[in-house]
Amino acid sequence: MSERKTKKFGIDAATHELVLGRFRMPLPQSRLFRIAIGVALIFLGCLGFLPILGFWMIPLGLLVLSHDLSYVRRQRRRLTVWWARRSQPDT
Repeated sequence: MSERKTKKFGIDAATHELVLGRFRMPLPQSRLFRIAIGVALIFLGCLGFLPILGFWMIPLGLLVLSHDLSYVRRQRRRLTVWWARRSQPDT
């Protein structure tokens, strides 16, 4: 087994794979194709009331877009910090 730190959620910069827990999905090398996949996931996620499609596709699309678009990446980091502070027990 590898000694390197394994990510539980996000995009692994070394392998360019989307990591969701123990599942790993390779992303295309083309920046334009990754952006198209992210936009498609968000658009189809908005149709989540239909069968097969789901609202779970929206955060997944934002995660894919955050790999290439700095604005989305900043918003994702801001949300992560807010969530971590919110999750800490009050002392």
